[in-house]
Amino acid sequence: MSTNLLAQHWSLTIFILGGLGLCCFMLLGGYLLGGRARARAKNTPFESGVDSVGSARLRMSAKFYLVAMFFVIFDVEALYLFAYAVAIRESGWVGFIEALVFVLILLAGLIYLARIGALDWAPLRSRRTQIKAIDMKIDHAVHNPNPKYAISPTNSSKSEA
Repeated sequence: MSTNLLAQHWSLTIFILGGLGLCCFMLLGGYLLGGRARARAKNTPFESGVDSVGSARLRMSAKFYLVAMFFVIFDVEALYLFAYAVAIRESGWVGFIEALVFVLILLAGLIYLARIGALDWAPLRSRRTQIKAIDMKIDHAVHNPNPKYAISPTNSSKSEA
């Protein structure tokens, strides 16, 4: 039975044995050719050639994980659309309508995420403060123009002279 199985799948067997052999060769080559320095400084962690500062256990904001999840969701959407693009001629109008519904559902999800504020990085309080500051600047510029830059007959006559 095992010879029959080997005869049927000889190419897969050769591929697996070749992969295992290559892995063993690289591990053995690294062990034999690699450096043997066993110093205290060699065992200390570093990042990009610079000694570590602070703790490696930093708390990341949940916003980073949300953005990563949004990326995965919309990246998978792109994969489905690539598969659709390959079969666009065979699927016809029915396939086009299905793809359109698929994109519209994902677009509705994106609009929902934007409306609930999942894509906003700043806290709600600072966003409101920023909007109020912009409104105050616009209001101040409209109602209290700077006389230095205002256009009046006295300023225009001075610039002509």
